Formats: sequence, C-alpha cells, structure tokens
Amino acid sequence: MARRRVNWCVIGLFLEILGLVLWVGGLLVIIGVVIPAVFNSFGMEPAGRFLRRVFDGYGYMNLGLLGVFGICAGLRFRTYGIGGATLWALSKGELGLLAGMFLVTTGIMGVLGPQAVALQELAFEAVSKSEKEMAYAEFFRVHMIVRGLHMVNLGLAIGLLIIKLRRMVVHAIRPDIALSPSTDEGSSVNGGTQ
Repeated sequence: MARRRVNWCVIGLFLEILGLVLWVGGLLVIIGVVIPAVFNSFGMEPAGRFLRRVFDGYGYMNLGLLGVFGICAGLRFRTYGIGGATLWALSKGELGLLAGMFLVTTGIMGVLGPQAVALQELAFEAVSKSEKEMAYAEFFRVHMIVRGLHMVNLGLAIGLLIIKLRRMVVHAIRPDIALSPSTDEGSSVNGGTQ
C-alpha cells in the first residue's frame, strides 16, 4: 500500500482560516457580549481593569496568529511566489492586508495600549474631581484611537478572510481557471482566455 504524503498547503490554509475566524470572532464576541456584560455587572473601575486584561489576552492571541500567518505566507512565497496562477500562491492583496494587520496590532500592543493603561491608572488613582475629569478625558482620547484601530484591524482581517474564501470557492467551482490577480481572481469567461 502506497504511503500518502501530507499536503502542507491544505494544513496551512486551514490554520490561516481558523486564525482569521478567531481574530474576527474574538473581537465580535468581546464587543457584543463581554463588554456589555462586564459593565452591567461591575462598577466602572473593576470593569475597566477586567476589560484591560481581556484586550491584553486578545492582543497576545493576535500577535501569535500574526506569527502563524507570517510563517504560512513565507512558506507560500518560497514555494509558489507572489501572484502565481495557483490556489496556493501568495497574492499582493494578502500581503498588503497582512502588513496592515501587523502594523496596527504592533501599534496597539506596543505604543497605544501601554499609554492607555497608564492613563487609565492615573484616572483610577486621581483623588479630586477635577484631576479625575482631566485624567479620564485624556484616557478616553487615547482609548478612542485604540478602539478605532481595533475596528481597522477587524476590517483588515475580514478582507483577508474574504480573499482566502473567494479564492477557495473559485478554485472549487472551476479548478481549470488560473487564479490571476489581473483577471479579477480568474473569474473571466472561457477559463481566462479571450
């Protein structure tokens, strides 16, 4: 009996899609379920501290997922190049979205996140009402930027997931069509020929 080889591209694609589902689903669950439940159950200060831990965990998960995405993209680039005509080739769109996700995530985790945490602690430790108001105003200014960046990151992850799923569907429906970025992912008539 012949021994079957493992198709590492399929495993990599599975890991990428699973990671993107975790990325998108994780933030949607935090926004839609965790934040309302926490603020309806605790006071502002304990809820803020708890959510800080939740978003730290989410950020570390995203950094780990970026590592997985980077390894898979590197292997796909090494094997198939950029913009090739196969399902497994790395597209320029994927590369751009990955770069954007990396920049936004490292910006949140490395720069703005620690700054927001420090401002949040100042607001919690402020004694007088005027100090507390000023500290909260500064915290919420940075917090709004971080929230906006999380939404940008969510959009980038959804875009990357759409690209991957679209390529899979096009390849499953018409495997004879060469997936080419210049022909709208190979959706032209007659197998991409004119």
